[in-house]
Amino acid sequence: MSNSDSRINPRQLGTPRGGLYAAVPTSGDRKNRNKPARGKKKSIFEAYMSKEDVSAGLKRRELIQGPLRINPKKYHEAFIPSPDGTRDIFIDGVVARNRALNGDIVVVRLLPREQWKVIKPDGSDKETEATHESDVPEDMLGTCVPREVAKGDAKSPDVIIEAQFDDNDAEQGQDHLPDTLAHDIKKLSLDTAEKAGGMGAVHRTKQEEVPKVNDPRLLPDKFLQRTAKVVYILEKKHSRAATGFIKLLADKNSELFKKCAMFSPVDHRVPRAYVSLADCPSDFVARPEDYSNMLFICRIVDWKEDSNFASGYLAKSLGQAGEIEPETEGILTEYGVDFSDFSPEALECLPQSLPWVISPGEMVGAALLCFWNFEVGVHIADVSYFVLEETALDRVASERATSVYLVQKVIPMLPKLLCEELCSLNPMRDRLTFSVMWKVTPKGKILDEWFGRTVICSCAKLSYDHAQSMIENPGKVFSPEELPPVSPQHSVDEIQQAVLNLHRIAQHLRKQRFIDGALRLDQLKLSFTLDQESGMPQGCYIYQYRDSNKLVEEFMLLANMAVAHQIYRSFPEQALLRRHPPPQSKLLNDLMEFCHQVGLEIDFSSAGSLHKSLNETFGADKYSGARKEVLTNMFSRPMQMALYFCTGVLKDETLFRHYALNVPFYTHFTSPIRRYADVVVHRLLSASLGISSPIKMEKEAIQRQAEHCNDRKMASKRVQELSTDLFFAIFVRECGPLESEAMVMGVLNEAFDVLVLKFGVQKRIYCNALPLLGFHFQKVGRKPELTLMWEPESPEQESVSQEITIFTLVEVVLKSDGVPLKYSALLKRPSTEK
Repeated sequence: MSNSDSRINPRQLGTPRGGLYAAVPTSGDRKNRNKPARGKKKSIFEAYMSKEDVSAGLKRRELIQGPLRINPKKYHEAFIPSPDGTRDIFIDGVVARNRALNGDIVVVRLLPREQWKVIKPDGSDKETEATHESDVPEDMLGTCVPREVAKGDAKSPDVIIEAQFDDNDAEQGQDHLPDTLAHDIKKLSLDTAEKAGGMGAVHRTKQEEVPKVNDPRLLPDKFLQRTAKVVYILEKKHSRAATGFIKLLADKNSELFKKCAMFSPVDHRVPRAYVSLADCPSDFVARPEDYSNMLFICRIVDWKEDSNFASGYLAKSLGQAGEIEPETEGILTEYGVDFSDFSPEALECLPQSLPWVISPGEMVGAALLCFWNFEVGVHIADVSYFVLEETALDRVASERATSVYLVQKVIPMLPKLLCEELCSLNPMRDRLTFSVMWKVTPKGKILDEWFGRTVICSCAKLSYDHAQSMIENPGKVFSPEELPPVSPQHSVDEIQQAVLNLHRIAQHLRKQRFIDGALRLDQLKLSFTLDQESGMPQGCYIYQYRDSNKLVEEFMLLANMAVAHQIYRSFPEQALLRRHPPPQSKLLNDLMEFCHQVGLEIDFSSAGSLHKSLNETFGADKYSGARKEVLTNMFSRPMQMALYFCTGVLKDETLFRHYALNVPFYTHFTSPIRRYADVVVHRLLSASLGISSPIKMEKEAIQRQAEHCNDRKMASKRVQELSTDLFFAIFVRECGPLESEAMVMGVLNEAFDVLVLKFGVQKRIYCNALPLLGFHFQKVGRKPELTLMWEPESPEQESVSQEITIFTLVEVVLKSDGVPLKYSALLKRPSTEK
């Protein structure tokens, strides 16, 4: 904590006018404000309950706990999941949120029924249902390999099954990307009706109207959303760090003006905060305009009951807004990613004499690999050999919990020496590994299975491109120049034949997996080409998920499932597994009803039936993939997160299941270089085979580590998305305007969301940003429709109407807003030609 903390006493701070957190209170805020006593400063927020009262209230089920999720588009709306899986509980307004920040584990008390929210079926309240940032299971997604950022020929990780493969992307999808532009929020409040005598008014068809009753107590539950207020923060999960800008206070004559500046965060879900002028640059007061575009990091220290604003200290000046490195450092800091250098103590845990070679003693215990007709082995670097329990290196790795992949670089979980040398399965070098091996038939039927600690010496380091070329050209004779160096003990022909055999077996495994009821939700992922000198994005493209990716994915999944069974059999109380709960029932029911209304025959009875429906619904025309992508996004919304857990703390074995993969046991074993969960799993596997002593962690400690891994996994995923957003915004700024076809994926009463097909990004288009005479919203059943009436381009022309509904194909233009990293999507005028 900075010395500057002592300079500001939040109790003495006044509340200046204006700012996001000094806005006119919402209905929820008004109801919860305390009346000030005479001569005493009024409280804005309620005091938190005591720990004892909270504990008792939770036991009596008078209180509810859960993670707070603040709507990134409307900062005054927040939610926590309902314990019974029904509609999320709504927290209306900043006051009701009671100083909790996004991600915090909070305790709430339900408000009286007369204060519950009446659900309007006109599309205007779509976002108060559940706007997630990024919490859809990656266990259902196609594999997206983390891009290597090292120079040379390392653009793709090894096809040799190595720890850099992002196999958990077979698990989770990606929700509707949030768009947190403040001016976008303001746009929604404008009255477009005045453009054309009521054309912009919102209408409902009669059958959709809510009963005309004002008192929620008289309405059925299906028309209501429970509301609550925060009474306690159980765990401050939010980092309390934010990037933003500093400004002088508005009232130059106040005492506060001489002491403090106002910090305005970029993320509107974080409060504005007083910071000491002593923290600010020395010439800030004299020349505040010099810092209008300078990004700072503020750490929030306190937020008192009687202030609209928090108090904090400026931790660091980052640099100019809109530049890659300052923006990236801000993202990493906000999400609590440790990107500092590894300490000398941690580095001393690794071998100091290089090049490191395996000792003769280790070689004695290594398994000899014999070959049946088809033997397939997944060999994963033995990271636990170097990262021993309770060492300085182990403590750093367990705290980081995961590597974080940005567009331009990686923040590693473990030191470079270990990642790139000691545990990298480089060709023609002996390396310690853990192996899972199977004897299989050519059609993928498993006849035998073996686990062991091994030494392997790979014969070549193929990229996904190399393997893909072999798959696509099975008869081609590859010259040595077309491939990386190959061990003298093996021929190029042998390697190609091995890849083709693996491909054929993987195809059978994959086919059987979906017959057995697995689900995949493929979503578009954006990749960039960067200028080698400046690091700026030169171009972008949608990552292609190909047969070579599928090949590796199948054996990764197979290995993870096999290891899950092995460690649970051996340590039923200590196994670290990964479960995936079924979809949220209320959101799933809403989606089922919507699909029925719009004529989509989707079978929601199981993960497998959902997968089958998704792949059979759209035919094979030019835009079938786009329609599938839109529906995939809809399906992702009810999905819950996949979670690490310790088997000893979850007594009901049915809860271990993985919904998307449709298997009883699953874990992560294949990426110990970049995921700490895998390191723990390696230790459990080693102990199960009698190679090492039992793991020192008790089940409670394993569960705490599992929960920490879940938190850091979520943060890492969000940081990766924000890094992509950053680079795409810069690409639009530098290379825009950009034109593309887009498909409508959601319709509100004054705006609609599109999937931009060329770039795979999702964006909101606002009606009042377009040259319209007006617009008309209605719902036909549950299907929302917007009719846009375009202004004529010239007096002699007629106006053009355009229907906007789900799956409508439109032309859009992405253009920079002139503000760093802010860009908007505009609809191109439809052609009048028939």
